[in-house]
Parts: sequence; structure tokens; C-alpha cells
Amino acid sequence: VAGLGNYGLRGTRHSVGMVVLDQLARQLAVAGGWRADRLCCADVVMAAAHGLELMLLKPRRFMNLNGLSVASAAEIYSFHPEDIYLVHDDLDKALGKVAIKLGGSARGHNGVRSCISALRSNEMTRLRVGIGRP
Repeated sequence: VAGLGNYGLRGTRHSVGMVVLDQLARQLAVAGGWRADRLCCADVVMAAAHGLELMLLKPRRFMNLNGLSVASAAEIYSFHPEDIYLVHDDLDKALGKVAIKLGGSARGHNGVRSCISALRSNEMTRLRVGIGRP
């Protein structure tokens, strides 16, 4: 599960994917386990939920390069694009509204575009979190 955002600009609406992962880590009682993974240039933590082993990943790059971290992790840990969930902001959704999207285009989102390009696939599942238009 990759939370897309701008690593140096945490707390902004554009980095809501990372905020969602922080909350998920708290709910799964692994929030104290985040570690920097230099191989994929991301903060990662492992968690278990409903019999599944999860890797939570927050890229340590700006949004338009998030895909490099996601693709590196996929290669290192043998994930396929269809195994990856991207959590990202969506300007076209009202603040706080969420939707799940299976595959498809980036719809103008640079972080998703970066992931599609780096993974050479658009088969990732996406959790789109509404941030509304300013």
C-alpha cells in the first residue's frame, strides 16, 4: 500500500496519501515501526491484517517521482502491479469523499502517472481521497 505525496511537504492536502498511511499504521499498531528503506527510497513498515501481510510505503521523493520508489519496492519485494494499492488525493472529489478505482489512466495526477510509467502498467488499485478544489 503506497501513500503518494510530497515527502518534504507533509501535512498538505496534496500529501493526503501519506496521512492515510500514517493513520492505517496507527490502527494496525505498527506506527512505531516505520524505517527508512534506502533501496527503494521510502519509509516502510510491515503489518498484518485479516491474514494478509502488508507493506506500507511512503516514498521519500516529490509526487512526480513517487513511481520510482513504488517500482523499486515492487522489484525488491516481488510485487506485481495488481498487488499494489495507491492512496492519493483527488481534486475532483469533495473533501473527505473516497472512491476505489481499478486500473485505468492517471486522470492528470502526476504521482499516479509516475507509478504507471515506472511500473509500465496501470493495473494498480487506487484509493482516491477527495481534497476538493481550493
